[in-house]
Amino acid sequence: MPWGEFKDTAAERRLFQRRTLVMMILVVISLGLLIARMYQLQVVEHDIYTTLSDKNRVQVQSVAPPRGLIYDRNDQLLAENRPVFSVTLVPERVGDMEETLAKLHRMLDISDEDMERFRRRLLEPRRPFQELPLRYDLTEQEIARLAVHRHELPGVEVSAELVRYYPHSELTAHALGYVGRINREELQRIDPINYAGTNYIGKSGVERFYEELLHGRVGYEHVETNARGRTLRVLERQNPVPGEDIRLHMDLRLQRLAHELLDGRRGAIIAIEPSSGGILALASVPGFDANQFVTGIGVEAYRSLSESIDRPLFNRALRGQYPPGSTLKPMLAVAALDSGVTTREKTIWDPGYFQLKEGGRRYRNWKRTGHGWVNLMDSMAQSTDTYFYQVGVEMGIDTMHEYLSAFGFGEDATLDVSGALSGLLPSKDWKRAVHNEPWYPGDSVNLGIGQGYMLATPLQLATATSVIANRGSWHEPRLLRDVMGDRATDDVLPSGTHKSIELKNQGDWEFIVDTMEAVMHGSKGTARGAAKDAPYRMAGKTGTAQVFSLAEDEEYEEEEVRERLRDHALFVGFAPVDDPQIAVAVIVENGGSGSGTAAPVARALFDAWLLGFPEEGEALIVGEPEEGAN
Repeated sequence: MPWGEFKDTAAERRLFQRRTLVMMILVVISLGLLIARMYQLQVVEHDIYTTLSDKNRVQVQSVAPPRGLIYDRNDQLLAENRPVFSVTLVPERVGDMEETLAKLHRMLDISDEDMERFRRRLLEPRRPFQELPLRYDLTEQEIARLAVHRHELPGVEVSAELVRYYPHSELTAHALGYVGRINREELQRIDPINYAGTNYIGKSGVERFYEELLHGRVGYEHVETNARGRTLRVLERQNPVPGEDIRLHMDLRLQRLAHELLDGRRGAIIAIEPSSGGILALASVPGFDANQFVTGIGVEAYRSLSESIDRPLFNRALRGQYPPGSTLKPMLAVAALDSGVTTREKTIWDPGYFQLKEGGRRYRNWKRTGHGWVNLMDSMAQSTDTYFYQVGVEMGIDTMHEYLSAFGFGEDATLDVSGALSGLLPSKDWKRAVHNEPWYPGDSVNLGIGQGYMLATPLQLATATSVIANRGSWHEPRLLRDVMGDRATDDVLPSGTHKSIELKNQGDWEFIVDTMEAVMHGSKGTARGAAKDAPYRMAGKTGTAQVFSLAEDEEYEEEEVRERLRDHALFVGFAPVDDPQIAVAVIVENGGSGSGTAAPVARALFDAWLLGFPEEGEALIVGEPEEGAN
């Protein structure tokens, strides 16, 4: 059969043409789709993809505000900021975390403690792309070493930041408190926007109470980065608003003197300016170096502080709750006079003890042989317990509770002192609720000399003494003196709520002050040795608080009692009498008698404040103790 009968050229041509047409149509459709997509991307969605592109290149970074500075009343710097270089990692930008940490460990001296802390922070909730510090306080050599190997360490940066520094750390630690790294709980309650660039927050003291004022407002900057996330240049910047600088009532010279006077003995000193309530000194000894806590204290260092038998982390001035002992007698004398339980002239016989009923328990006076016939003036000057045993029973708990409450006992009466405790002012209801017992007359006997259930902080004793110095006028204790920026101090400082104590006879205030003056300058005053040769008149009251109880007929022999079981030595007072400029409360734990230990400390504080601070090398403690006086 001929070959031509098997090949249909026309049909093949038609098939080829159809196929070509289909392919052309497909090509045209594809080109149309590509052109349409290009138009959508380049024209319709141009702004969207430009923004997305910029996000890969431009980032918004927060800029932490400089923390406000803290000054004392004489503009001595108490808390400042210093630059610290640290190595930080952004986990989202680190490829292999373990390999990167291993490289850094070979380059730098990174302790196991630092590494453990970093791994712990790595697991905690945090903000995206937040830098996590690995090592602080890099040396110049370490910074140079990191710079050389920078290309090998994506996500690793050397960051410079301002870190809180306390130049007088141990002197001011308990008053100022300290800042520290923001923890998980704080991260949940702080403003995430304003704290976006901040790693530190006030943990205690002034730093915590005025955190909002000191912190400032965060700033932002738009930065251009490369593919590795490293900053190439800053495109735009909104500067942060620095925190406000503040000035405190505290006087660094008096604060230092208070620490020197305690001379390493466990105790606390509070000094207040009666006319304003300003706290001039807040000393708790022993103290600690607050700078250790700023960037994170080591485990061993913290264990050493927390397990120390002397409890250096414990703020005795604000949180130490002690039986006030005889330092409570001026306030009880006010209560007894105003309630009519006693008069200025009323006398009682002091045989050296007091009995609720004949043949009953004898509540001893500190002087075993007694003081004979004494009135209120004599009882205050000589600290006659028997007199106050009797007026305590006659007043009863309800009257004593009412008047002592008016002096600020049983509450935190401060305006801006963070962490102050309220002590314990007992009442009938309190004893029934806590001990399921009624209030007995014997309880009133003990409260009459500031013992029993009663507990007070040194700050409360100084506050009550300041109220007496002001003849009943209240000025709540405060640390802030003024804000050094644009904000008004009155807008920052909380308002006081205590009313002046109005007595039926306002002249009783002067009489009580006279009795306290007799303690210091009277011929039989328990603290007359401490006031010897003073060119001004001072008022005060010594006190001794028992750490453990004696049997009814047991003698107290200080030398035979272990040091930590000895009585606490207390003193409260103010000076000058006619124009009070300073009121103090002193407690020396296990110091023995108030007259022999605490009163001379107060005299040195009075002299420094009123006459001028001693030069280096001068004797600090003046006066002579009175044997046996409490």
